[in-house]
Order: sequence, then C-alpha cells, then structure tokens
Amino acid sequence: MSEKQINPLPLRLKQARTAMGISQKQLGIQLGMEPGTASARMNHYEKGKHTPDYTTLKAMADELGVPVAYFFCESESTAEMLCILEKMTEEERAELVERIRKD
Repeated sequence: MSEKQINPLPLRLKQARTAMGISQKQLGIQLGMEPGTASARMNHYEKGKHTPDYTTLKAMADELGVPVAYFFCESESTAEMLCILEKMTEEERAELVERIRKD
C-alpha cells in the first residue's frame, strides 16, 4: 500500500493567509463569518479538522488572491507557477502553452 496522502489544503490556506498579513479571525470576518466564531472556524480549516465546501473555498481564494486550484497543489513550485499563470492573460497563457508544446 502507498504512503498516506496528505491534504495540501490546510498548508496552502495558511500560506496564502499569512502572505496577505491577516489573522484567521480577519479572514473569517471578511468571508462573512460571525466574529465570535471566525477564528475557530478558520483554525479548523487550517488544521485540516474540517474542509470548506467549494463555495467557501472559492470565497477564500478570491479574498486571498489565489486560484482555487492553488489549495490543492502538492508542491511549492506548482503552487507558485499556478499563481503566476493566473495573473497572465488568456492570450499569454495560450502563447506559453504553444512554446511548451514546441519544446
């Protein structure tokens, strides 16, 4: 049997939040959570005790300025590349894909 897979979501969520310089409570409140429970809810997500549904995850991604797929990247380099790609225009991404295919 293979190694146990580790869910990258908690780590990526914490990385994106700390990169923005906001607390768990701040993020939760910005997402519309009650101030009294925002920190605890975000902590549960970052500890992997609970997994947010897609709507909540999308709101987190939008608030943190990352694509939803970022939360599922297993490697640092893939996560970084995904964020760079997301900032490119569709035309720039298409050109990049063409260049990669040619190589």
